[in-house]
Amino acid sequence: MLNERKPIAVTEAIQRVCDHTVTGETEYVALSESYQRVLAKDILADHDVPAFDRSPYDGYALRAQDTPQANENNPSVLEIVGHIGAGSIYPNRLEEQQAVRIMTGAQVPTNADAVVMLEDTEMFEEKGKRFVSVRKSLNRHDNISFRGEDIKKGKVLVEKGTVINPGITALLATFGYADVPVTKKPVIGVIATGSELLEVDQPLEPGKIRNSNAYMIMAQIKRAGAIPKYFGQLTDDLPESLEKMTEVIKEVDFLITTGGVSVGDFDLLPEIYQEMQANVLFNKIAMRPGSVTTVATLKDQILFGLSGNPSACYVGFELFTKPIIDSYLGKKAIGNQKKHAKLAVVISKDNPFDRFMRGTYSIEHGELSVRPAGKDKSNMVHSLAAANCLIQLPGGSNGYVKGSQVIIHILE
Repeated sequence: MLNERKPIAVTEAIQRVCDHTVTGETEYVALSESYQRVLAKDILADHDVPAFDRSPYDGYALRAQDTPQANENNPSVLEIVGHIGAGSIYPNRLEEQQAVRIMTGAQVPTNADAVVMLEDTEMFEEKGKRFVSVRKSLNRHDNISFRGEDIKKGKVLVEKGTVINPGITALLATFGYADVPVTKKPVIGVIATGSELLEVDQPLEPGKIRNSNAYMIMAQIKRAGAIPKYFGQLTDDLPESLEKMTEVIKEVDFLITTGGVSVGDFDLLPEIYQEMQANVLFNKIAMRPGSVTTVATLKDQILFGLSGNPSACYVGFELFTKPIIDSYLGKKAIGNQKKHAKLAVVISKDNPFDRFMRGTYSIEHGELSVRPAGKDKSNMVHSLAAANCLIQLPGGSNGYVKGSQVIIHILE
């Protein structure tokens, strides 16, 4: 029973994983540290914007009734009784035939009901007083930005589940959110398996390879908005590896292992899952690469057993782990964005299983075009560096001609 493997469809595998989603706790972080975090609560406006009637231009605040027939040849002449800079106010009521010089953004004084733009006026002095000639007739409410015109108090500014961008940061600052409610990032443990692995600072040895998967996965975890925690490698000793796995899961929200999920003599993960009494959701998927991807649950944790082949490991994370991170963070959009694109090349190879090729997409002649990022063998690393999407090719086909419509999963 330990090595029994029955492939299931990719969509079913994703659904099985997503049936076990949990949402993280809310924490508050400083506004300056909130960029790219996920809002845990709706953000509400606690005041109107503008908070007062204000001028959108430099000019003069006045009463429209004092400019009934004003034009170039017959201007209305008003006495200038004050000056309002941005951030200051004019404390008095505006009386008949009076105007106040006003700057952009300044509060319109009491009893003023219009603003004339500076270019439609001319200022002059006479007998120690200042006056303004208004060469344009104004109507009540001309050139005034009214209180609440932009945002009303109580309005939902940004919905929970939204990733904070610079524009949202401006809104948060405008409404005084010095501390921002966000979803706590999950901590995801990473363990590599395989006696053939060397760490990146070790010199190569015959029969050995450097451990690229763990560092690749940690970068993917960060890109997805979570916190990676690396626990090194498992040995080929079952009791020792079981003990390490048992201790590690106490320190993390989810755990990823790379390699060790096949049925070879040294692939211990199936036995470890059994010894831990984990519930295996699936251990084979009708897909390439990554058919041996295994996911199990242990109480409220999810254990992701990803392939040891770099591209299979990469694809497994994007398809199965990223949606769990998105759900944990409470994001509105779960998983990578999908789009339709045209194949820019022929892909002649057929496959009974769904394929997820590393690809690069661009806009050509106004529409998305995609091509493989390089050689697509599951053990090859170099094409991952250029990939900005995964090209999904449904199984059972005899290949694809140039110009075929395909679905791509956006990575960057």
